[in-house]
Order: sequence, then structure tokens, then C-alpha cells
Amino acid sequence: MELKRVVVTGLGAVTPIGNDVETTWTNAINGVSGAGPITQFDASKFKTQFACEVKDFDPSKYLDRKEARKCDRYTQLAIAAAEQCIENSGLLATEGLNKDKVGVIVSAGIGGIKTFEAEVGDYYVHEELGPKFNPFFIPKMISDIASGHISIRHGLRGPNFGTVSACASSTHSAITAFDLIRLGKANAIVAGGAEAAVCASGIGGFNALTALSTRNDSPETASRPFSASRDGFVLGEGAACLMFEELEHALARGAKIYAEVVGGGMSADAYHLTASHPEGLGAKLVMRSALEDASMKASEIDYVNVHGTSTPVGDPSEIKAIKEVFGEHAYNMNISSTKSMTGHLLGAAGAVETLFCVLSVQNDIVPPTINFTEGDEDPEIDYNLNLTFNKAQKRVVNAALSNTFGFGGHNACVIVKKYTK
Repeated sequence: MELKRVVVTGLGAVTPIGNDVETTWTNAINGVSGAGPITQFDASKFKTQFACEVKDFDPSKYLDRKEARKCDRYTQLAIAAAEQCIENSGLLATEGLNKDKVGVIVSAGIGGIKTFEAEVGDYYVHEELGPKFNPFFIPKMISDIASGHISIRHGLRGPNFGTVSACASSTHSAITAFDLIRLGKANAIVAGGAEAAVCASGIGGFNALTALSTRNDSPETASRPFSASRDGFVLGEGAACLMFEELEHALARGAKIYAEVVGGGMSADAYHLTASHPEGLGAKLVMRSALEDASMKASEIDYVNVHGTSTPVGDPSEIKAIKEVFGEHAYNMNISSTKSMTGHLLGAAGAVETLFCVLSVQNDIVPPTINFTEGDEDPEIDYNLNLTFNKAQKRVVNAALSNTFGFGGHNACVIVKKYTK
């Protein structure tokens, strides 16, 4: 069976550095930090009092008031990103479009944690009154519901679900969409992820794991991948969606093609619930798997958007894996962690970072890893690698690879490249 080719024909994003793709990309290229004091709840008693929040988000641009009340914030963000993506793609204007073959796979690692916190908290505060839960409690909370909303809004009857693999969730969305389309099971799929865990239980839970930075005096510099002084990740929120489409279907309707999706890899560390393998065994396996799937040599990759969360264990292990997989070519590539700007969007991270890879391929520019300063070198990091510190770099980006790793040892990797006939 000959596999079909898959391209990206639409983009949408709501992130801590912009409420649309253009603003997000401009701020990424300019090295803008999305971090600041938490505004969504009183965090004054928490070890971490800052996050990368989405700013000035108005759900009424995408949902009427009644609809918005039925949606957790993560779903509102997902709908916004999906609406942008669908409009940008022009897909629904296609005459005779077969919506039976258009799907939605928009994922979350946690889902409606804000809804869960509010409903369960309210129950225990008023327990003496008996159980009084919002009838939308369950459908607002579950982590697949964003896909359901997007499908229903547009009558998209193709594959419809969410993948849950912690911080690898939306990269698994992308890989699954890619596989379904190239196997002929769909013509197009809205693929992506959303997350909105900036709440007491989100911050408190990650604080209990000692996973978050506590640099409260300087939030904008707290996410500092590859720096010796890094002390944990910065929690982010947001959403991104990409329209994955079968090439001939896209060409037939005259769609704009941003990039081609050529490979996806999946692996497990099989090591620890929350820590990556110190030698990067799962990371090496997933990158090699993606390269094999794409029928590409390691030397053909120009840019790696790393998982790069700014944690003491995770950053060095990923660098070790990259050096082993790419060998001497590792010194010819650009490597960067855009989480230094967006923070860690958990289940939405992979979608946002795949979007950055697509835009890097399209525009021949690599966004930076910000917040590195001379004298803050970690002896476990090889600084002869081009880690794209502090300033974006122009270069030809024919192919880019995005890594995401999740609690539970889940690893996922996707490769995009310039589209050529």
C-alpha cells in the first residue's frame, strides 16, 4: 500500500506570548517572555507565584455566553485555536467537502482541572447541603471534550478523540492525525492540544513535586533551559491547532501549504514516573524512530525544537540523546527551547512547538532559547552546540524536528520539512 503524503494547510494558536499565530510567532522571534505574576487566583501562599498565562483572552470572540459557560478554560482556548486554524486553512469553503472524512484530534494532558477544582471544592465547602453539582461538570472536565466541541461546531464527522500522554499528548495527536491521513482514513484532521492548569491544584501539585521554578523575584527569566541556575519549569497555558491534510486533497482545492509532515516517532523511557532517563534512552529511541519513519538521515535535520523544560535532570539527558543520534551533525544544527518564552504548556506543548517548527521551515528562521547568561554554564551541557541563545537566527531550515516527553515516560517526536512537488 502506497502511503499518502500529508501537508499542513492551516494554523491557529492562543499562547502566553500571543492570542493568534502572527503575534505568537513575532514575539517568539523577538525573544519575548510570557511569564508574570499569577492573576487567575491568589498565589501568595504558594512556593511559585508566577506562570505563563494567556493574556486578555476573550472567549466571546469565539463563543456566545451560554456556550462559554459549558466549557472549561482549556476548551475555550482549544476552540479559539481551532477556529483560527480552520479559517486559516479555508477548508470549509471547499465546494462538495466530504465532512465524513474530516476529523478532529485535539488533546490535553490534564483537561478541565479548573472545573474539577471548583466543583469538588464547592461540594466540600457546602457538604452539609448535600451533593449539588453543575450538570456540565463531567463534560466540562474530561480531556477529550475539546475535540467534541470542535467537531460539533462544524459538523466534522471523521475521526474524533483526544490522546492523553501527559506533556506528549498533542504530539501524539499530530502523529495520529498524520498516520490516519496517510493510511487514507481521513482527508484532513484538525490536530493539536490545549491546556489551562494555572490554578491552585495545578501550581500546588507541581510545587509538591518540586518541578516548578520558584524564581518569584524575576518570573520573566525563570524559564532558563540549559543554564546551570535553572530550578524547574514555568507552568504555561494555551492551545495550538494545525490542519493536517492529504496532499492531493489540498492541491485540488488550491490550499496554501505551510510544510509537509514526513515522520513521527513514539517510545517509552520505561524508567521513572516523572523523571526522564538520565542517559536519554527513550529520547534517542524516539528521534531515531521518527527519522526512520521519514526515511531521512540525521544529517538532513536543520533544527530541533527540544522538550527543554528547564529542569535539572531533563535538559542534560536530552542533549546527550541529541549528540548520540546526530553525531557530528549535531554541531551543524540549530537547537532551541521555545519553552523559555512560552513556559511549559503541558498537553498543549507539542502542538505549539510543532507549529513553531512549521513556521521555522516556512520562514527560514529559528526562534531563540532566552534567559541564558555568560557564566551560567552547566558542565553537563555541551555549549559547542548551537543552542540559539537569546536571539533568533536566520538560516535555511529544510527540515525541523520537535521533541516532547511526558510523565510516565511517554516520548513523541514529529518531523516537518519544506514542501516540494
